Amino acid sequence: MNDILIPALLGLIEGITEFLPISSTGHLLIAEHWLGRRSDVFNVVIQAGAILAVVLIYRERLWRLATGFAQAENRDYALKLMTAFLITGVLGFLATRLGFKLPESIVPVAWALIVGGLWMIAAEWFAAKQPDRSAITWRVAVLVGLAQVVAAIFPGTSRSAATIFVALLAGTSNRAAATEFAFLVGIPTMFAASGYELLKSMKNGSSAHEDWSALAIAFAVSLITAFVAVKWLLGYIRTHRFTPFAIYRIVFGVALLLMLPAAA
Repeated sequence: MNDILIPALLGLIEGITEFLPISSTGHLLIAEHWLGRRSDVFNVVIQAGAILAVVLIYRERLWRLATGFAQAENRDYALKLMTAFLITGVLGFLATRLGFKLPESIVPVAWALIVGGLWMIAAEWFAAKQPDRSAITWRVAVLVGLAQVVAAIFPGTSRSAATIFVALLAGTSNRAAATEFAFLVGIPTMFAASGYELLKSMKNGSSAHEDWSALAIAFAVSLITAFVAVKWLLGYIRTHRFTPFAIYRIVFGVALLLMLPAAA
């Protein structure tokens, strides 16, 4: 039963937390503390399920961008997505090669959750005082690309939280527009990162020992739950702020720090 239940539970956690601004890393870290450490291939596969869910949700938007590149508005938006992705790719590669990444352990993740939660509250307060702007500027694109690098270096920051709130602060004060750009730029970014990790695992031979049935279950659960979670979030933010997520992050981060003696 555990061969089905544990992969399904981890897929559920990944699907719910990957695109909500609450950090999938922090939640999976705790889950793996109780359920056992999973392989890099496993984590890549469940993340791929969550990414595919976003592709399905935005499939019409992506199709319009791909087929309407000749139109100035679509071309401008697509080029800004590409710019953010390239900034993340180049700087992320350099950060990886130079070893600029904190370990995925409880203390740095907990503090990233707490600091990120406080920052979210401040950023939302500031954005609420700005005129409602849906346009994605070049400044937003560049800063979103940089935010993805920061989120990769500091596990627990949450890629979605970093990118959404940077966009809000940089001039896209409309929550729906900021979230859409953050999610769309996350598609190539996360697929590239997942592909890199998968190729690395195949090269060192670790993928040959995977339980592909468990991976299939985790992938399917992650896909379904991420689809539901993102659809819910897109509806929620039309009339609500992100403040409850920020409060949850702070409480969760404090709880992780309090767990340290028990986890030791």
